[in-house]
Amino acid sequence: MNAVTAAARPSRLSLAVRDSGTMLRRNLLHARRYPSLTLNLLLTPVVLLLLFVYIFGDVMSAGIGDGGADRSEYIAYLVPGLLLMTIGSTTIGTAVSVAMDMSEGIIARFRTMAIHRGSVLIGHVVGSVLQSMASAVFVGAVAVAIGFRSTDATALEWLAALGLLASVTLALTWIAVGMGLVSPNAEAASNNAMPLIFLPFISSAFVPVDAMPGWFQPIAEYQPFTPAIETLRGLLLGTEIGHNGWLAAAWCLLLTGLGYLWAKATFDRDPK
Repeated sequence: MNAVTAAARPSRLSLAVRDSGTMLRRNLLHARRYPSLTLNLLLTPVVLLLLFVYIFGDVMSAGIGDGGADRSEYIAYLVPGLLLMTIGSTTIGTAVSVAMDMSEGIIARFRTMAIHRGSVLIGHVVGSVLQSMASAVFVGAVAVAIGFRSTDATALEWLAALGLLASVTLALTWIAVGMGLVSPNAEAASNNAMPLIFLPFISSAFVPVDAMPGWFQPIAEYQPFTPAIETLRGLLLGTEIGHNGWLAAAWCLLLTGLGYLWAKATFDRDPK
C-alpha cells in the first residue's frame, strides 16, 4: 500500500515544473492585463532607432567606416546595439514587477503556500525572458522595415545570435530580479535598474569605441554590453569578433551566476 502511494505521489521535480508553469502563466497574464509598462519600455528603443537613423543618421555615420559610411550602413551598425538596449530596458519591467509583488505582500503569501519555493522566481525569470525576446524581435522587425539587412549571415550564425540574445536576457533578468527583491517599492526598483538602460549609451552601440576619448575607451570596451554588441555585429554583419566572443560569454556566465545567487539568497531570507 505504501509503495503504491509513493508511486502515485508526484516527484519533487514534477512539482517544481508544475508550480513554475503556474507562476509563469500568472506573470504572463499580469503582463497582458497591464501592458502599459511593457509598452513604455519597448517604445524607448524604437524611438531611439528612428531618432538616430532619420535625425542623426547622416552625422553619426561619419564616425564609422573612416567617415565614408552612409545612412544605410549606419542602420546596420546601430541595430545590434539597439537590440541589446531593448533587452536591457525590458528587464526593468521585471524588477518593477518583483518589487510590486514584494511590497503588496504577494510573495509573503506565496511563502506560506505548499508550492515549490523557487517556482516564484523561475516564473518571473522565464516570463521576462520570453517578453524580452519578443520585444527584441519586434524592434528587429522595425529595423528591417526601415532598411536593415543581414544578407551574409548563415543559418548557424542566426542561431548563435539568438542564443547570445537569450543568454544576455537571462543574465540581465536575474540581476533585475535581485534588484526587485531588495527594493522597497516599484519606483525604487525602476531607479535601481536604470544602469541596464544607461550602460548601452557608454558602449559601442552608437559610435565605435575608437571614436571615444582615450581615457574612456577601456571602460567602454570591457563593460558588459560592448562585447555582446560586437559579437552580435560579427554574427549578423560579418565583422571581426576577436576577443569579444569569449568576453561576452564570460559576462553572461558571471552575471547569471551572481544574479541567481543574489536573488536566491534574498528570497530565502525570512522576512522580519
